[in-house]
Amino acid sequence: MDDKHMQIGEVAARTELSLRTIRHYEETGLVIPSARSQGGFRLYTETDVARLMVIRRMKPLGFTLDQMRDLLDATDRLDAGTGLEAAEREALLERVHTYQQAAAEQVQKLRVQLARAEDFEATLRARVEQATPAAAAARD
Repeated sequence: MDDKHMQIGEVAARTELSLRTIRHYEETGLVIPSARSQGGFRLYTETDVARLMVIRRMKPLGFTLDQMRDLLDATDRLDAGTGLEAAEREALLERVHTYQQAAAEQVQKLRVQLARAEDFEATLRARVEQATPAAAAARD
């Protein structure tokens, strides 16, 4: 990944997270800026942005901050890769797999909710379309 540093405003624009949210994730230890400028401004790298994107994707699926932290810890350790024994690597992969399964279940639940919402919207649209010609004829 690129070592180019970005200030929090650019990171917020790229991740579509608010400055406040990014600062909150820093306070909770989920994302720590890679550096600080001489003026004390937070500086982030592409790796930090990728980490924020993982968090952003987990949040709407109902994962807690502790679960986010646990998954990020597992993926960080897998990505580092050095010094992992086979059993530890397997355990980390199993943790990640557990989160993947939980995400798949949440996605399925959201698909059902979306289908119901689309049905509801279609019902309302049909009702408006049915009433519109009658309302126009009544005014004439």
